Amino acid sequence: MRKIVCDLHAELVRNNLVAWTAGNVSGRIPGADLFVIKPSGVSYDELTPEHMVVCDLDGNLVEGEHAPSSDTAAHAYVYRNLPEVGGVVHTHSTYASAWASRDEPIPCVLTAMADEFGGEIPVGPFALIGDDSIGQGVVETLKGHRSPAVLMRNHGVFTIGKDPRAAVKAAVMCEDVARTVHVARQLGEPLPIPQADIDRLYDRYQNVYGQRSPR
Repeated sequence: MRKIVCDLHAELVRNNLVAWTAGNVSGRIPGADLFVIKPSGVSYDELTPEHMVVCDLDGNLVEGEHAPSSDTAAHAYVYRNLPEVGGVVHTHSTYASAWASRDEPIPCVLTAMADEFGGEIPVGPFALIGDDSIGQGVVETLKGHRSPAVLMRNHGVFTIGKDPRAAVKAAVMCEDVARTVHVARQLGEPLPIPQADIDRLYDRYQNVYGQRSPR
C-alpha cells in the first residue's frame, strides 16, 4: 500500500491537480484498522514508498519517520465512518476549488458527470483544518450520495473510492467536469440532463461499462 499510495501522487501532478505540496492520497490497509498517507510538506518529486506513513483510524502515527499530512484527521474520520471507503484524496485543483469558493455545486449537465458522479457534485460546509471537522463535513455530505467527490466550501476537493486509485480517478474527473462546465457557462446556460437519463447513464457506467469478469 505504501508503493500504491506513493505512485498515485504522481497522478496528481500529471493531471495538474496540485501545486507545490498541497494535496494528498491515502489508502486503507485491507484487513487492518490502518491507512497509509503522504507525509506533511514533502515535495512530490522526492516521495518514495519509504516516506509514506502508516496511521490508525484515529489519525495516530503507527509507522514512519515523518509527520503525517496535516489532513490526516480528516482522512481518518472518513475511514472510521465510511467502512466501504478504501481510498481518500484531497486536492485544491483550480476549477473545482473555484466552484467551492462560490459555495456552488457543479450541476449535472454532462453525460460524463452522470456516469461518474450520478448527479451534481455537492458542496460541503466550511471547516478549519487541524481536527476532524473537515472529515465530518465530507462524511455528512457524501453519506447516501452517489457522488464520490465533494467541494468543501472555500477550501478544495475531497474524493473517496473503493481503493486509492478510484479516489484519484474521481479527483481527476471532478476537475475535468468543473473546467468544462465553467467554460460552458461562458457561452450561456448549460442544459440540465433529466433525472431519469442521469439514472440510466449512472447504472450503465457503474454496472455495464468496461471489462467485466465472466460469471
